[in-house]
Amino acid sequence: MSSDRACMLCGIVQTTNEFTNDGCPNCQGIFEEAGVSTIECTSPSFEGLIGMCKPNKSWVAKWMSVDQYIPGMYAVKVDGRLPIEVVDLLPYYKPRDGSQVE
Repeated sequence: MSSDRACMLCGIVQTTNEFTNDGCPNCQGIFEEAGVSTIECTSPSFEGLIGMCKPNKSWVAKWMSVDQYIPGMYAVKVDGRLPIEVVDLLPYYKPRDGSQVE
């Protein structure tokens, strides 16, 4: 059984301990502003992994909307819904669970 989780906002994959101890390296400020815990904004259910060494130079990172984030492993799809307190802070939120059709 894996202890990996993915952030429902940016998609970065880390262990539960990393999220608990350090928060999300990309989204922690938003979670704190919304007053929710990082664990509430992560999911143990995700599909696909893409490793990003230089997200700002990667067309895949741009396609996944992670080109402004830190290097790391990112999930292609993350199951779950962010708390409404977080969604309310984001004018252009796109769910990472594939539910939004463009």
